Amino acid sequence: MTPATPPPESAPLRSDAERNRGRIIAAARTVFEREGLGASMASVAREAGVGIATVFRHFRIKEDLVAAVFADRMDAYVDAVNEALDAADPWEGFSGFIEAICAMQAADRGFADVLTMTFPTAQAMEERRSEAYQGFLRLIARAKDDGRLRADFTSQDLVVLLVANAGVVNFAADAAPDTWRRFVALMIQAFQAPAHGPLPDPPKDDALYEAMLRTSAAGLTTPPRGT
Repeated sequence: MTPATPPPESAPLRSDAERNRGRIIAAARTVFEREGLGASMASVAREAGVGIATVFRHFRIKEDLVAAVFADRMDAYVDAVNEALDAADPWEGFSGFIEAICAMQAADRGFADVLTMTFPTAQAMEERRSEAYQGFLRLIARAKDDGRLRADFTSQDLVVLLVANAGVVNFAADAAPDTWRRFVALMIQAFQAPAHGPLPDPPKDDALYEAMLRTSAAGLTTPPRGT
């Protein structure tokens, strides 16, 4: 007895599903770049030309979609750290990294939001974030050892900078798109040694993490599927 032949439509269905997934990711990238992560899943569905049920069939929660959309951006984030660590001049590596990631935020409103949030269920994304963070700690140490970075600069200052730059990017938008450049230049100058006066204590790591979680929860809130 010969095995039953699979229905001829089974392969096209898998192909259609793959195409729909790719269409949804591309649409989400466009929507998130335009509107930030506050954009709804319904907006993504409209941009992709599919039903909202199709979006949720591929991405159970919005966090899953965000992780798929920004996987390559997180890779670029890690690459920027590694490139900065390869710089012969520690200060040029440090300041160049700051400029590079702030430019990435300015180029993509969605990614500007991603860098100020945390996504506990998106393991691969958070692993890449942790890898970039460990690299940044080495950048800090190199620049301090070189005497160019103020001694009281901390890793928490990067988080605060990214949150502030995301605000500048979202505020200025297309009306004054290069505003972030002046802001970042001012911040880099403020980070240089010698320091001109002491700073208040930085926020605690757990407090910043809680703030990032709250921001994630607010940004990823999705209307009911019927909307």
